[in-house]
Amino acid sequence: MMKIAVAGTGYVGLVAGVCFAEAGHDVTCVDVDEKKVEIMRQGISPIYEEGLEELMRKNNARGTLHFTTDYREAYRDAQAIFIGVGTPEMPDGSANLSYIATVSRQIAETVERDCLVVVKSTVPVGTNDKVEQFIKDFLVHDVKVEVASNPEFLAQGTAVHDTLHAARIIIGTQSREAEEMLKEIYAPFGLPIVSVKRRSAEMIKYACNDFLALKISYMNDIANLCELVGADITDVAKGMSYDERIGARFLNAGIGFGGSCFPKDTKALKFLAREHGYQLRTVEACVEVNSAQKVRLFEKAKERMISFSGLKAAVLGLTFKAGTDDLREAPSIDNLKLLLSAGADVYAYDPKGEERARQLFPEGKGEAGTMQYVDSPEEALSGANICFVFTEWGEIKAIEPKRFKELMHTPLVYDGRNLYDPGQMKEAEVEYYSIGR
Repeated sequence: MMKIAVAGTGYVGLVAGVCFAEAGHDVTCVDVDEKKVEIMRQGISPIYEEGLEELMRKNNARGTLHFTTDYREAYRDAQAIFIGVGTPEMPDGSANLSYIATVSRQIAETVERDCLVVVKSTVPVGTNDKVEQFIKDFLVHDVKVEVASNPEFLAQGTAVHDTLHAARIIIGTQSREAEEMLKEIYAPFGLPIVSVKRRSAEMIKYACNDFLALKISYMNDIANLCELVGADITDVAKGMSYDERIGARFLNAGIGFGGSCFPKDTKALKFLAREHGYQLRTVEACVEVNSAQKVRLFEKAKERMISFSGLKAAVLGLTFKAGTDDLREAPSIDNLKLLLSAGADVYAYDPKGEERARQLFPEGKGEAGTMQYVDSPEEALSGANICFVFTEWGEIKAIEPKRFKELMHTPLVYDGRNLYDPGQMKEAEVEYYSIGR
């Protein structure tokens, strides 16, 4: 067992802390929000992730998982301190490192024993070097502090599983001692460990995320061409998936990627390249394609409709993907803004994302359209003039084609996730538009 502190209790920090406790370490998670800390002490997760609350309660009960706002007590005698705070996108696309700097200074002024500081947050290449120097600049006690890079590769919706059953653990260190300590921390997980230098670890994170984002944008680009030439993107993807060089994952066409990683990381790498006098043309194209793809269905609908004013628009799915309550960079946001500004009366359903959506789109009458939240897909569809599908939740997938015909005033469906069979929708007399088919 190792004494570990984790700074930040968002997706990265909270999942890491809970999983370290599950692996047998003594873990203290630190957050500045006292109310948030209190609910976590009760075993209630502030984010929705399958299996997370169960592990929180389990490890709270056995005394291996603690939550506090007292960073001094948490960092003072920790053997390892993991930094999992946010690095939000700046207006120019660069990463905001102010939270990293705050935690680094707190560590420097607090630690009373030799320790390893491990940055899990996604940071530009070279940041860990700066963090180590920054901590040394403000160090109060005569102790040795080394910094390592340990980027996370969890996917929201499957974050706990991805952490406990990762394909590999990436660790970036500058000394044998730091490398061995991280290997000891991760030994209970029984997972492959790839040990590299710090800057390589930082780059691996961006290279992986941006490659997957590129793959998605490429398929969306091909899907758009499929529509023009009469091909079916699902057939194309199936044929591609058998090629081991390509693989079967991330071949689904849709309305673009969202979430806390891909949009931010593509822009950050683009910014980093330009800072060094280099242009990442592939990544820049990816960003451009994704931006246009998000509102492609709305643009199609606008060509079909005279006006959205006064129409009931059913919106099925708000989160950027199923399995999470996260709305960051979700395609639904761009489309809701357009629908509401065009005067539509939106009736939105999402099994997990409603609470967060209300913070962005309060219920009631706006300047043009009206926003309403409902408890079921059927309630959203009842009497609707048009329907948009933005998230692939099971409850939405399960809707039978005939139900659109039965419930809607005008069975007109724009499906951004290709959830339904075009032939079955046609047979059910539903006017149906999807991506690349």
